[in-house]
Amino acid sequence: MKLENIIERILKNNFKIKDIISLLSLDNKDDLEVLYKKAFETMLTFTSGKIHLRAIIEFSNYCRKNCRYCGIRRGNKDQKRYRMSSEEIISVSIEAYKQGFRTVVLQSGEDLYFTKDKIGDIIKRIKEKVDIAVTLSVGERDYETYRYWKMCGADRYLMRIETTNKDLFKKLHPDDDYEYRIRCLKWIKEFGYELGTGIMLGLPKQTLEDLANDILLFKKFDADMIGCGPFLPHNGTPLFSEKMSDVNLTLKFLAVLRLVMKDINIPATTALGTIDPYGREMGLKAGCNVLMPNFTPVAYRKHYLLYNNKICIFEDANKCYQCTLERIKNVNLKASDSKGFREHS
Repeated sequence: MKLENIIERILKNNFKIKDIISLLSLDNKDDLEVLYKKAFETMLTFTSGKIHLRAIIEFSNYCRKNCRYCGIRRGNKDQKRYRMSSEEIISVSIEAYKQGFRTVVLQSGEDLYFTKDKIGDIIKRIKEKVDIAVTLSVGERDYETYRYWKMCGADRYLMRIETTNKDLFKKLHPDDDYEYRIRCLKWIKEFGYELGTGIMLGLPKQTLEDLANDILLFKKFDADMIGCGPFLPHNGTPLFSEKMSDVNLTLKFLAVLRLVMKDINIPATTALGTIDPYGREMGLKAGCNVLMPNFTPVAYRKHYLLYNNKICIFEDANKCYQCTLERIKNVNLKASDSKGFREHS
């Protein structure tokens, strides 16, 4: 079957899982160029064509979970732990707004020190000070907590599923329950957040069929943002000796995701920039439309390492912001000055 015909079926929403697998299987350079070009054109057609910026604030690296791939897992006894105070989180969020960001992403390990009320108070105080969208990425909580945070003013919630293969999910998350994760995603959508989720690519034992099923689940949920990055091992985890992913698998997945879910927000992740110096630019050219510079204070950055060799841990926030603008300019695109909500087609 011709590549162009497969792409056309996907764009018309008249495809089968084998079509997605076929695109993920591409390895010919000319075919890949066709795929990325079509994904880029789709991004320009179904979004504003401008790149949305999100300031990530990693406010705690404490975590109650023991995920086998993650550097801040509970079992990593060599990890130095930190928590930013509420005042710091609010102050850094306000500074992000002053620099030009219109979204902050408050991200942490699953740290129950930050209770429902404590995070709710942080959200409300940020919203009282500046007109900025607040994304939360703090893991699994209960129904009432998600409801309360939305009432406090949270706009988005990001919680990756990492894989929809239930057996692989269990191996990666020994103290998690797949069905509860799905339930949390449904609650988040129910309460009116913009729903963000995503996966890692190149996990041990992961197949192209798994990746195709991941895309189908995202489509079923009508997720608003999908964050996907390559698997990169961390030396404080059981998966340290596993082979890291490659940039091509990630780029193919991002491009196919754009073709399937045309108007969603897709970030070119820091992990993509870690695996290749130009990874984020390549992500933009493959259909991504979001960049998420690290706005965490430098004193904490080196302690929030989910994988080895993470980039941008010594630069101050202003340098990260300016660097991001240059990357956007380098691919002949422009940065958006909006809050970057999904533009439903």
